[in-house]
Amino acid sequence: MSSRGVQLDVQDKYVVMDNDILQVTISNPGGIVTGLQYNGIDNLLAVENDETDRGYWDLVWNLAGRKGTKGKFDRIEATSFNVIVENEEQVELSFTRMWDSSLEGRVVPLNIDKRFVMLRNSSGFYTYAIYEHLEEWPAFILDRFRVAFKLRKDKFHYMAMADNRQRCMPLPDDRLPYRSQTLAYPEAVLLVDPLEPEFRGEVDDKYQYSCENKDNRVHGWICTDPPVPVGFWQITPSDEFRSAGPLKQNLTSHVGPTTLAVMHSVHYSGEDLLLKFGTNEPWKKVFGPIFIYLNSLSNGGDPLSLWEDAKEQMTIEVQGWPYTFPVSEDFPQSDQRGNVSGRLLVKDRYVHDDNIPANGAYVGLAPPGDVGSWQREVKGYQFWTKTDEDGYFCINNIRTGDYNLYAWVPGFIGDYRYNVIITPTAGYDIYMGDLVYEPPRDGPTLWEIGIPDRTAAEFYVPDPSPVYINKLYVNHQDRFRQYGLWERYAELYPDGDLVYTVGVSDYTKDWFFAQVTRKKDDNTYQGTTWQIKFKLDCVDESGTYKLRLALASAHASELQVRVNDPDAISPLFSSGQIGKDNTIARHGIHGLYWLYNVDIPGNLLHEGDNTIFLTQSKSTSPFQGIMYDYIRLEGPPSSDANKRP
Repeated sequence: MSSRGVQLDVQDKYVVMDNDILQVTISNPGGIVTGLQYNGIDNLLAVENDETDRGYWDLVWNLAGRKGTKGKFDRIEATSFNVIVENEEQVELSFTRMWDSSLEGRVVPLNIDKRFVMLRNSSGFYTYAIYEHLEEWPAFILDRFRVAFKLRKDKFHYMAMADNRQRCMPLPDDRLPYRSQTLAYPEAVLLVDPLEPEFRGEVDDKYQYSCENKDNRVHGWICTDPPVPVGFWQITPSDEFRSAGPLKQNLTSHVGPTTLAVMHSVHYSGEDLLLKFGTNEPWKKVFGPIFIYLNSLSNGGDPLSLWEDAKEQMTIEVQGWPYTFPVSEDFPQSDQRGNVSGRLLVKDRYVHDDNIPANGAYVGLAPPGDVGSWQREVKGYQFWTKTDEDGYFCINNIRTGDYNLYAWVPGFIGDYRYNVIITPTAGYDIYMGDLVYEPPRDGPTLWEIGIPDRTAAEFYVPDPSPVYINKLYVNHQDRFRQYGLWERYAELYPDGDLVYTVGVSDYTKDWFFAQVTRKKDDNTYQGTTWQIKFKLDCVDESGTYKLRLALASAHASELQVRVNDPDAISPLFSSGQIGKDNTIARHGIHGLYWLYNVDIPGNLLHEGDNTIFLTQSKSTSPFQGIMYDYIRLEGPPSSDANKRP
């Protein structure tokens, strides 16, 4: 701990914050972090990079009406600097860029205020930003925005983002064309002649280190150079400002060495998550604060203990949310927020006669919308928690405003939404009482495949080709993060597509994790048709059976369903083309969730043997495909629908 207070040195081209633990240098007025001095190292950031390419906020945007997710990159450089707070306990700085009509078409139509905060005796600093679009300003599209820090490649070689996801990383030089081979897309390379021989033959791809928002709290790098190991960590204490809910996946740290705090992206979701602003649409949102934490070992010891310390600091930051130090009136303090609590139960009379406590359910507040709209909601704030084993939940420190309450329950399909708008107010608790979710259900379960948990993780994930290995994920629970698994399907099914027999097959071994395209000898692709074979002892020909198809991801795909006639010209059901998740290419195990409920007339089924044909018909790319979450066939409603059969 330092006894000296926070000092501020304002220069012509730089502003320096110093609390005698670390020194942060920021460009004036641009608001780009150019230097981090700590523990005897004059600069932790990439000194070989241009000063504008070390620590910065950036975004990608486009003009209204443009298609796709590519846009204009903007490393946000401010045009004005102001000191907001300056005393021995705290310094808060503001770097702003204001928009006017003279910038139309050239600069994103946002007022942007980047803030940096240093506290006394704090081994780090905070940053947050306020984005504002005025009502009279032009329409536009936002693709992504984030904070990026690029560290010294001669210092930081060990990356950690979870207890079981950490390793020594290749150097950025290893990705150069003469040292690597680019694979199916530029982000993925095979290291053929790395500077460190231990990495030879491995695949490097930043998407192998993606993480769901709910688990993305702390990640960063360790410098093991003598005399003293040093850690650089990015800590995100809250998800309230992140888009698309707790399951949204974002990049973390990757070869560079680079550390990202992604506030919003379209990864693992596609165009559905673009922020599209129309004319006459005012908007304002605060992103952050996030904490950049630095630590070191003073008396030797295991450098990996810096990771343990970073996790402890993360817990402190989470418990301290919402922070009390931000001065902006746009960041409400705890006494300006409200709380919502209650209990969630599940009603499914084909599972249990009584309502079931929703154990481990995700319950959240998000802006008003349709059932399940939270996973595509990108402009407002979201607040999520998990229920306890009895279904009770409490969501604290909610910004005032109008929300719907949403939920989903592992083990059950579909989404819950409380239909009445909830408006938390400052300092008040809202108790919702017992809420009852009735998941989609028409009749008894005849058979089911998988686990309804919004991922394909329970299905068969093959070993990668031995030439496409990331050693971290060998014998790892996240084995789906290996490169090139889509190519294994045709190797495992060379002569025909997957056939699954209910009561005989095992979905953990016999159901491939993704229904992908098949590559042909002429390097074109063809769609695939999977079969589900099952027996029925009797059939109600006048009744209606229900096929529930819960999808964990879809990319440029069309799912067609046929029953007992694979050659039927018209399928019984077609999803139409859906999805832009690109989850297969990016080593995910889920993207956005889809649920389809297909009526099967009883006269299409037979006593004895039956087959359902699932066709993914689109076939121009190896990455088109579907990941299933869960499939269930229900019989017609029983004569007494209020009782289990």
